[in-house]
Amino acid sequence: MTAQQRDMVDQILRNAPFDLGGDVAAQRPLLEQMLTSQPLPADVRMTSGDLGGVPVIFIDIADVEPRGTIFHIHGGGFALGSAGGSVGLASSLARKTGMRAVSVDYRLAPEHPYPAALQDVTAAYRALAGQAGSAGHIVVSGESAGGNLAIELLIADKEEGLTMPAAALLLSPMTDLTVTGSSYAGKAHADPAISAQAIRTRAADYLAGTDPADPLVSPIFADLSGLPPLLIQAGSHEVLLDDATRLAAKAAADDVAVILDITPGVPHVFQAFAALLDEGDAALNRAARFVKDNTTAQKAAA
Repeated sequence: MTAQQRDMVDQILRNAPFDLGGDVAAQRPLLEQMLTSQPLPADVRMTSGDLGGVPVIFIDIADVEPRGTIFHIHGGGFALGSAGGSVGLASSLARKTGMRAVSVDYRLAPEHPYPAALQDVTAAYRALAGQAGSAGHIVVSGESAGGNLAIELLIADKEEGLTMPAAALLLSPMTDLTVTGSSYAGKAHADPAISAQAIRTRAADYLAGTDPADPLVSPIFADLSGLPPLLIQAGSHEVLLDDATRLAAKAAADDVAVILDITPGVPHVFQAFAALLDEGDAALNRAARFVKDNTTAQKAAA
């Protein structure tokens, strides 16, 4: 059945009106509609709030005493997406890990270019860590552009000597805003939804003149030493594949504990299709094991 499921997801994405590189005013509601088209399970509880002055959505599973918090950063090329749009994926992570999730509504480009989004996720994370009294039971997760912000958040915390989260989970992270990975051409026909040109458009909106090779926006060029364990998941049918593999190689070279988890035949952030795609559900199960292993290790060390 999985081949049929992969073909179905591929066709859904190819036939969707959404264009990552399109006009943001038109594309924002289209993406929101795509992300919220499936109703949430009845036991998912959402509460709007703020952390560090940044709007967030707290996500709980009814009757579950959370063992920690997933700090989730949504994708959308820095210009699209929302905390609400990512609740489906974040709640799946919360359910499978037995944790609470919090999804961050950071400011979007082009209205708010770099460093606004990074400032927001940093402020929200530090407020959460302060409330918890320790970052040891927090796991940072990010999808696509949110994966970029997740890594840059860790780098910023390291440089300021702050306590790191227990681990980080990166789903199809966008890590090279110079857009030079060979998969942009090599996977162009396989990727059903994203193109190199779309990434260049969104990166230009976000950068607003910042050098795309700056390590503060392209973490593959950063010193990653001292970061917590990383799990990087991606699909083989995405133009951002090299962004994932090159980040993993850089992390390994910098002595970071890293797992690179590539699923064949699936697209960008395929985990969001877990209800339709066995590979997506299996990837979330592997992510949950990674989270549990690392939060358990933190508790044991404490």
